[in-house]
This record gives sequence, C-alpha cells and structure tokens, in this order.
Amino acid sequence: MKVFVSGSLAYDRIMNFPEYFSDHILPDKIHVLNVCFQVDGVTENYGGTAGNIAYALTLMGEKPLITATIGSDNHKYFEWLEKNNIVRDGIKVIPQELTAGAYITTDKADNQITGFNPGAMKFSSEFDFTGIDPKETLFLVSPGNLDDMIRYPRHCQSAGIPYIFDPGQALPVLQAEDLLSAITGAKILIVNDYEFDLILDKTGLKKEELLGKAETTIITLGEAGSMIYGSAGEKKIPACPARQVLDPTGAGDAYRGGLISGLIQGQNIEESALLGSACASFAVECYGTQVYHFTPGEFEKRLQSLK
Repeated sequence: MKVFVSGSLAYDRIMNFPEYFSDHILPDKIHVLNVCFQVDGVTENYGGTAGNIAYALTLMGEKPLITATIGSDNHKYFEWLEKNNIVRDGIKVIPQELTAGAYITTDKADNQITGFNPGAMKFSSEFDFTGIDPKETLFLVSPGNLDDMIRYPRHCQSAGIPYIFDPGQALPVLQAEDLLSAITGAKILIVNDYEFDLILDKTGLKKEELLGKAETTIITLGEAGSMIYGSAGEKKIPACPARQVLDPTGAGDAYRGGLISGLIQGQNIEESALLGSACASFAVECYGTQVYHFTPGEFEKRLQSLK
C-alpha cells in the first residue's frame, strides 16, 4: 500500500536568550515596543508536519511520498531527505519563496517569542490524483497549505481514496463548513483534546455528533495516552513511557507515523495506535522533531512494554 503525506516542510530555527524577556521590556512602553535580544546562537532543525511524519514512517520501514512545497533554500532539506532515504518526488519547489520557517527564541524562564514565515507553504503542492488506486492508497492530510487541506479531502472523497484528516495547527483559520466537509467520511480524524474542543466550538456540534462524522476518531492526550472512538465503541491507548522527556514537540507527528505504519501493515486500529505510542516515546527523548532513532529491536522492546 502506498501512503501519501500532505502537509508542510519547514526549517525550525531555535535560539536561546540567557536572560529574562521581562527585564528588557518596560511595562509602560509596550505601545512603542522596540527591543533586541542577543541570543547565544541558533540551532536549525528540519521540521514541518509532512517532513516529521514521513521521517517517522521511514524509521518504521515504510516508503512514504511527501506532497508539499519547499523554497529556494531547499538544498539542505533535500540532502537530509536523501540521507534518510525519503523520496522527494512529490515536493514542489517554489523558487521565488524561502522554505517555511519558525524562529523560536526561549528565555531563562522558558517564555517563548516565535515568528513564523509560511514562505513556500503559501502555495499548493498541486498533487495529481490521476492513476491513484484507491484500494492500494492511504492519504494523510496534515497542516500545511490551506487550499490543499480543503481540496485534497474532497478529491479523496470523490475518488474513494481512504484518507486521514489531521487539521492541527490550521484549525484557527479553517472555516466551519470546510472542517465539516473534510471530517465527514474520513477514515480517521486525529486531533489532540484541545483541538477536538476547538472543532466543537467552531462547528457547534455536540461530541457525539462530531464522533459520528469520521469512521474513527483518535484524540491524543499527551502523557495520558490517546482515545479511539469508532463503531466498536471507545478504547483507551496508554502512552509509552520514555527514558526521559526533553522535548514533546514532535511527539504527535511521531505518533501519526507509527499509527499509519500499522494501518499499512494491515493491523487493526488499536494495534496501530500502540505502534504510534511507542514511536512517540522515542521522539520526546530528543530535542528537535527529526533527530530520534531506534533499531527494530529497540522499538520492539518498547512496544512490548505496552502489552
């Protein structure tokens, strides 16, 4: 089975400010704010939802195809994908834009100031659905270009292609009617608990009504695990204990990679979610979203701890 991952590719540039932001901001001058924070340095990581999920899938032994956009500064990211044996055939280069980038500065109290440039993500990846075999395809729609997030579920619906809808960070800008259109008929809707409540608020639906829109709904709960809601009722999936928790940022995308790998292999939704939990536990042990690794033996040992 082929898996297509639609979403974003981005550079995450992380900076550390060794003092407190508050010491450099005058409360009575907020209306004329003009500050400069000298940081210790910059760490650049490879990120974006499509990149993160494809990375996890590749670690799980799959061969995902990314459909996303990238900018003129693509050479480092392409080298990274090649190094990790991730196919880049479906990635569209937007030469007049830079790759999407997050610029995150953290102070001594873990307060953060983030600037985000969507760059190439403003453009559609223009995925061609021609010739796709619905019986041999699973399509994931994750946060990325807004038009893609609206149009790709409709293409999947009309072609009978099973798809997973993962609105995530795009929820604040997605309109209620577009959300309902994308969720209705999805094989899986996957969100965290806050995002689920946000969908309820935006659509005006009750919980039971929303749970009936997709074939299966998965709500992730961080360290509390995840909940699966489907035709067989509801099932609690435990989180897999990590050796240490350094950075939870990429855990959700790692969970999705593990989950999808199970579905591709023909495992049921509960077994697949356990794979997701195990994969996520490795991600939180490292700073950055595409820096964790595991061997098949290490993964199996972690997975067995859940059973």
